[in-house]
Amino acid sequence: MDLSKSKRIEIDVRLCKACAICVEICPKKVFARDIDGKAIKDNPEACVFCGMCEIMCPDFAIRVVEED
Repeated sequence: MDLSKSKRIEIDVRLCKACAICVEICPKKVFARDIDGKAIKDNPEACVFCGMCEIMCPDFAIRVVEED
């Protein structure tokens, strides 16, 4: 990823199966679980865009996206 571009985390709640791997794996504690147990961005400003959430999500529900 180009470091000069802005990035964001996208969560597709339709794909999320509420496994909470992202909550456990995130080194900056960006994620939490909603009332249904699905991933939500609870602390997005702490994200360093390491990509671990995207790599570890078994359902491909999380993506690190570059913005133009």
